[in-house]
Amino acid sequence: MTKVIRTDKAPAAIGPYSQAIECGGMIYTSGMIPIDPATGELVTGSVEAQAEQAISNLEALLAEAGSSIEKAVKTTVFISNMDDFGKINEVYAKHFKEPYPSRSCVQVARLPKDVAIEIEAIAVK
Repeated sequence: MTKVIRTDKAPAAIGPYSQAIECGGMIYTSGMIPIDPATGELVTGSVEAQAEQAISNLEALLAEAGSSIEKAVKTTVFISNMDDFGKINEVYAKHFKEPYPSRSCVQVARLPKDVAIEIEAIAVK
């Protein structure tokens, strides 16, 4: 049995997908990009500011699902420039604490709306 998770505290889906799905006591999120859900506008500027917003969106989505960032077991971080890896790690480390979830970080050719970062997670409810 699956349950769709929706919140207006994270960006709405910009395509035919759910913000998150709960299944078997696990939460599977879609990728969160740096859109301010209050305004619907992209957060532009530094990669750090974009990472903060993307992670904030992820935190809001997990909270809506009855979980939290502390319960994340796996994240995937997509970045448009591997040179930003260190800067993104600094922001990531402010939000994710030990024991850290397992993680993949990959550079991609392009992200939705040409943002610098997108992050998704799998978390325990």
